[in-house]
Amino acid sequence: MSTGRRVVITGLGVAAPIGLGVEPFWDALIERRCGLGRVAAFDPSGLPAQIAGELPPFNLADYIPKQYRKSAKVMARDILIAMVCAHDAAVDARLATPCIIARGEAPEPPNVDATRFGANIGAGLICADLTELAGALATATGEDGRFSLRRWGREGMENLTPLWLLKFLPNMLACHVTIVHDCQAPSNTITCQEASSHLAVGEAFRTIARGDADVCICGGAESKVNPMAMARPLLLGRLNTESNASPQTACRPFGRNRRGTVAAEGGGLVILETLDHARRRGARIYAEVVGFGAASNASHWARPDPKGRAIALAVKNALRDAGVGSDNVQLVTPLGVGTIEHDAAEMSGWREVFESNVEPVRALATRGAVGNCGAGSGAIDIVATTMALHRNTVPPSLNTDQLDPACPFRFVQGDPVDVPITHAVTAAQALAGGQVGALVLRRFEE
Repeated sequence: MSTGRRVVITGLGVAAPIGLGVEPFWDALIERRCGLGRVAAFDPSGLPAQIAGELPPFNLADYIPKQYRKSAKVMARDILIAMVCAHDAAVDARLATPCIIARGEAPEPPNVDATRFGANIGAGLICADLTELAGALATATGEDGRFSLRRWGREGMENLTPLWLLKFLPNMLACHVTIVHDCQAPSNTITCQEASSHLAVGEAFRTIARGDADVCICGGAESKVNPMAMARPLLLGRLNTESNASPQTACRPFGRNRRGTVAAEGGGLVILETLDHARRRGARIYAEVVGFGAASNASHWARPDPKGRAIALAVKNALRDAGVGSDNVQLVTPLGVGTIEHDAAEMSGWREVFESNVEPVRALATRGAVGNCGAGSGAIDIVATTMALHRNTVPPSLNTDQLDPACPFRFVQGDPVDVPITHAVTAAQALAGGQVGALVLRRFEE
């Protein structure tokens, strides 16, 4: 079982194709809205998959202090998403960080010690801006029209800003968030694809429980909506290429007719803090984090272990850490990306954990509504799970009306269902690499 200080969730920030901010996001889940459609960020006509989940428009100036806006020129899309989530999480938690105070949204003095404020943020391998990069590459061609390394070093690189690389380093999400909100305690970046957010929140949980921080902002964010990010899963056969005309039913988690996932952008950041710290500042408490488990089984570089052994091990470890049995869980939130192999592996892993007890347990799957945004997917699920626990309500899961016969989950199809929830488990697996992270959340009780 976990030892050390109790850790609670006091703030939620989320950016998803169905809404920015926790309340708009939650309302969209309840109302069965879908955020998938034809790609608008670029012309997708040359790709077999032409649909994605894109965020509603937003202005970064609404989320950072005026004096920091010049830094936006070295922020890739993934970083922008993290900044939106960080601001909303801090505001939701009523934390008076320098960013929030500078924007006039927290007039009181800082209520968190910067030296005890940490950050753990999951990130993907940020794709370069093709327009910017192509312009520089065009100046590095030789007389024969072919790319020349010599000309690239002499002329091509001169056409990129000296700070160009800083836009695309995965750790820059945590870098900008910690600068703006003055997080000086342990900080880390985790790049384990879809498992990143769960692993980041789990590490923050451990950091606080053992006394190395009092507060931590954690989660993940990523944008998969660009040609380079979509090309790789296309080559691996992971994207649905058959539903360009019907994007709202394209991603079918655990469906017997699932045909692949849908690329998306988004993520979430949550505020964790010790119970004592939250009490001292009179914070609202959404839920308590009571268990974390991680595992890995890289049985193949591109395909998951069909038995889902790492999923089962991570969830079992999280339950053991929380000191509860599977029969004490009322809600599970699997990843459910909608690919044939990965969903099958998940189903096997979860069934091993719950055995005959899983079918009565309610389940929630968000990919049908928001798509797969890589490192940000798990954070979206964590926010959804936290809200379901906090509200004692399980939202409907889009496109789960025709489930695979092997699927052990009990999804809500129509109206949301009110269910007393004391414990919820959420887990996510990396589509390649075998990493899995799992968290157990509990309804907060004094």
